[in-house]
Amino acid sequence: MSTADPVVTETELSEEELRQAIELLFFAYRDFTAEADQVLARYGFGRAHHRVIYFVGRHPGATVSHLLGILKITKQSLAPVLGQLVREGFVRQDSDSEDGRRRLLHLTERGRKMETRLTAIQSRRIARAYHEAGAGRAEQFRAVLRGIINEEDRRRFPNIGGKT
Repeated sequence: MSTADPVVTETELSEEELRQAIELLFFAYRDFTAEADQVLARYGFGRAHHRVIYFVGRHPGATVSHLLGILKITKQSLAPVLGQLVREGFVRQDSDSEDGRRRLLHLTERGRKMETRLTAIQSRRIARAYHEAGAGRAEQFRAVLRGIINEEDRRRFPNIGGKT
């Protein structure tokens, strides 16, 4: 499709409304990550570190393979980030008692504190946005976000938006 072609949609939204949504997503993501980025920078970390800390915190005991599946990155991309987090005491890797080759990932106390701090920053921003949008809008917003993500990852959120 060339840029001159009309936007094909499954909704009654105009191209201008869709473009507005795209811009809002860009600005929202910029501001959603900005405060957390400042905290991460103090440790020499970036957004990749944040994602690892967040998802290891959400899935304690996850394997590296599971984390790779969530993040949709290669082992080569994850290795330096995870290695730094392990060396600096934010994540620990335990051997799996059933398969010693597998490493189970857990946040250390330091990692839990970092995850809690970063999540609190971002949670405040989301809570404020939900409050400003009004009652009942949070579920609709989550349904829209779920609709944006790929089909495979939608299964992680089966109770949002009425579809699986």
